[in-house]
Amino acid sequence: MTIAIYGRNIDKDDEKVWFLLRRLALGGAQTYFCTKELQPGTDILLALGGDGTFLRAIKMLGGKQIPIAGINFGRLGFLTSAKVEEGENAWIDDLLGGNYSIQKRILIQVESAAIPHGIYPYALNEFSIQRHNPSMLRIDVAMGGEHLPAYWADGVVVSTPTGSTAYSLSVGGPIVTPDSDVFITAPIAPHNLNIRPIVAPAESRLEITFTSKSSQTGVVTLDNTAFEVPVGSKFTLRKAPHCAECITFHNAGFIDALKDKLLWGEDKRNAF
Repeated sequence: MTIAIYGRNIDKDDEKVWFLLRRLALGGAQTYFCTKELQPGTDILLALGGDGTFLRAIKMLGGKQIPIAGINFGRLGFLTSAKVEEGENAWIDDLLGGNYSIQKRILIQVESAAIPHGIYPYALNEFSIQRHNPSMLRIDVAMGGEHLPAYWADGVVVSTPTGSTAYSLSVGGPIVTPDSDVFITAPIAPHNLNIRPIVAPAESRLEITFTSKSSQTGVVTLDNTAFEVPVGSKFTLRKAPHCAECITFHNAGFIDALKDKLLWGEDKRNAF
């Protein structure tokens, strides 16, 4: 088994990194550190860090159907499924023995002439358009050919189920289980009191344009990549032809992650 290791600002001599590499080697795995491209024959990619590192690692896969596991060396680490800590670290043996599940997570594919050359046109979490100055945007969205009412807002977020616990959640979007096949469209700070997020099948193609009274540009994000685009740019969003194959260990369920990392449902009355 060949395992690629990716991490930003990871010290190879760090005690936890050294422990992980030693355990993997004792289990018969070959490991190597990667920064840009994966070597042929790679079986698994481990992303050491937080959610930002995990999203960057997804880009490194470039659509290759290689399972990826996030190992939390960061802070919240909602996308991570394990961490190196004192004790047995049984997940390492589970990884080497294939004792895990692979969850296929959909990505958003974005098409537009406004996307700069070299930008990875897929997102595991979300796509967004945001204002570039204090003036709000008018954002027009067509969903499956049917036009929604215009959003007058700071921007709009289109999220996958994976991203439903990220930016989409912070602007009022619903929590969606990762195995769902939907997109969530949610406005950012809307000036319309009767506008709410909407959930639609991921097969529904979205077409998005925006205008502004006092700005010539807006800011587009694809996960943790941002770039400016001119007003009037058109974006077509659809479900990507490939998925991210995310490794999930049997003690790391989605609901448990919500309760542990986002304190979902935390209430002192639950202790009685």
